[in-house]
Parts: sequence; C-alpha cells; structure tokens
Amino acid sequence: MEGIAKEEIKFSPEKLKLVGEIIKRYPEGRQKSALLPILHIAQHQFGGWLSVPAMDYVASILDIKPIEVYEVASFYSMYNLKPVGHCLIEFCQTGPCALNGVEEVMEYTENKLGIKMGQTTPDGKFTIKGVECLGSCGTAPMAQIGEYYYENLTTEKIDKIIDIFSKAESNPDLKYEI
Repeated sequence: MEGIAKEEIKFSPEKLKLVGEIIKRYPEGRQKSALLPILHIAQHQFGGWLSVPAMDYVASILDIKPIEVYEVASFYSMYNLKPVGHCLIEFCQTGPCALNGVEEVMEYTENKLGIKMGQTTPDGKFTIKGVECLGSCGTAPMAQIGEYYYENLTTEKIDKIIDIFSKAESNPDLKYEI
C-alpha cells in the first residue's frame, strides 16, 4: 500500500473506539452489518482508498471472510480500490445528468486534465470517476467532490473547479464557491 507499510494498517485509537461503537449497534453475530460505515472509516484513514491489506484488516475486525469485504467494496462506487487524487471528481452519469449534458462536461474534463475516466493526473492532484445517481436530479449535470455537490455544471464551472483545486492544499472536504 502506497505510503503505509502493511504493519501500520490499524485504526488509530479514536477510530478503533468509533468502530467498536458502530459494531455494538448490531445484534450479536450480525457484526457484518457494520461493514459499510467501517469501510468508510478505513478509506478515510488509509489514504482515500481501500488496499487489500486494509480490507483484510476490516475483515479481521468484523470476523468475516476477506472475500465478503472485497465483494462489498467492489460493488459500491463510493469505495476506491486504487489510489485517487487529492481532488476526486465523481460525475453522476444517470438519466437526468445525461439528459442535461454530463457526457460533454465529462469529456471536457478528461481533455482539460489529459486523463480518462478512472485515471489520476501524473501529479496526483485529480482523479475523475463516473458514478451512479447522486440524488441531485434537479440541478443536473452535477459532480461530487469530497462531501460537497457542484451543480448545474458547465465547462466554465469545470475550469473554475480545476483552477481552485490545483492551487488548494490537499483537502477535498473544503467547499469552494464556483
């Protein structure tokens, strides 16, 4: 795992306490129900993506088979199975966004950054990804960066997003007005 040695794959004491609290929400023997929120914690702590050792660690905590973790992590687009850039732009690709021009915005972004969907720029700043519905149909086309939505996207707004995040420190959790 890039930047984290295998023996360093363990939750911080604070995260481990949170994981324990999440597991306690479920009946005895049903700890697998805590998998989704624990994968979010793991992805956040271990560099924005889930390596095989990180997923194995989650499996050991939940006392489930690693394949059960891999199946879930590979099914949902909210989990990254390879390193991503500091700014992960997730474009909604479903009906309303498609009808409102998301394909053109995505293609423009690919050309602007010199990468294709699912790729990361050589400097590690940007990754672009197509995802399923993000639930902002009335403001299509849209994309999510970190916890925030960027709506009614145009090529001009993409230029602003790229400019802002190019200059910003690696904190996608900040909301920038565009």
